Amino acid sequence: MAHHQILIVGGGAAGLTAASQLKRARPQLEVAILEPATDHYYQPGWTLVGAGVFSLEQTRRDEASLIPAGVHWIREAAAGFDPAASTVTTSSGASLSYDVLIVATGIQLCWDRIKGLPEALGTQGITSNYRKDLLDYTWKTIQEFQGGNALFTFPQTPIKCAGAPQKIMYLADDIFQRSAAVSAKTTVYYCTATPGIFAIPAFAEPLKQVVARRDIQTRFQHTLKEIRPTSKEAVFEVKEGESSREEVIPFEMIHVTPPMAAPEVVATSPLAVKGPGGWVEVDKYSTQHVRYPNVFSLGDVSSLPNSKTAAAIRGQAPVLVANLLAFLDGQPLSARYDGYACCPLITGYGRAIMAEFNYDGQPMPSFPLDPTQERASMWLVKKNLLPWLYWNRMLKGYEHERRFVPGLAKAAR
Repeated sequence: MAHHQILIVGGGAAGLTAASQLKRARPQLEVAILEPATDHYYQPGWTLVGAGVFSLEQTRRDEASLIPAGVHWIREAAAGFDPAASTVTTSSGASLSYDVLIVATGIQLCWDRIKGLPEALGTQGITSNYRKDLLDYTWKTIQEFQGGNALFTFPQTPIKCAGAPQKIMYLADDIFQRSAAVSAKTTVYYCTATPGIFAIPAFAEPLKQVVARRDIQTRFQHTLKEIRPTSKEAVFEVKEGESSREEVIPFEMIHVTPPMAAPEVVATSPLAVKGPGGWVEVDKYSTQHVRYPNVFSLGDVSSLPNSKTAAAIRGQAPVLVANLLAFLDGQPLSARYDGYACCPLITGYGRAIMAEFNYDGQPMPSFPLDPTQERASMWLVKKNLLPWLYWNRMLKGYEHERRFVPGLAKAAR
């Protein structure tokens, strides 16, 4: 049985960032990454691919080019976890033992939870930016839209980037409004399972103004349950207090955000929290597992109760690394994650609200500007700066300080 001092399951944003920071902190550490994919995608850029701003290839890199120097890459997937024995079984049936495990597998998209959706995707104006092979179809559908109902949905589960379903909606609406004839015949709907437009009050208020200005129809407590492609109808379960009802909305276009959960290999393991989602059950401040001290987790698969974004990983990774090293040294785990997350809320071509906040829902701006305002500068940050930071700083383990503007970090604490 192969043994590793630190075994990281998952070579996405979370796994690579943790590996890079660990090796920068202590180059002598023996680290392995278990990851089957040979391509790595900057998924925060997929909204802009679906809106015709980026190409898919601009968001892709070879996984091999991102594995930190000195880290062993095992090109397999995890097939089972036995944290009591400190082992992981791989997809080939091999067993790996470890001193410390980091679980960073990412999230599972549950397309089949919506009746009729899997087979209908990519046809009849039914699309999603959460699948890379549909991004061009999203852009084609938006460009060729000639009027009718355009629906954008949000499920009842946590998702990757909670702002993404709205971002593509505002960008699509910009395209629709370029033609007076199309705009006059179009009704845009935001159908969300949530009770409001955004979970953080400080940023919900400006978003309410955006949808009002655009005359977008909001439908709260609406959970998509079925797609009827032939009749072009979307079926929603609408929660009303303790009861619910069914509502059918016809569409010419629908952008679906699917329900999401932890991968089955995690959700069915002893690492998972009991209840929906199946996330890795960690302490929300230390990122250490609540039952298995030599297990840590970060990113989308963790139970950390904040937005599942790349920016959140930027805040989580330094805490995890500091606490993992303290664990190896037999010292108290003193680093604390405050729930920092960032959601660049694109509100149209050339405009964005940079929503940064913590566990308490308090804004934590990186720039000396009112963070609740739509700004052209924040569009440029989203479009140009954030991808550069991702590839050149975050994944390489350089960015231990999450602030973009020097000096603001200490002032904000």
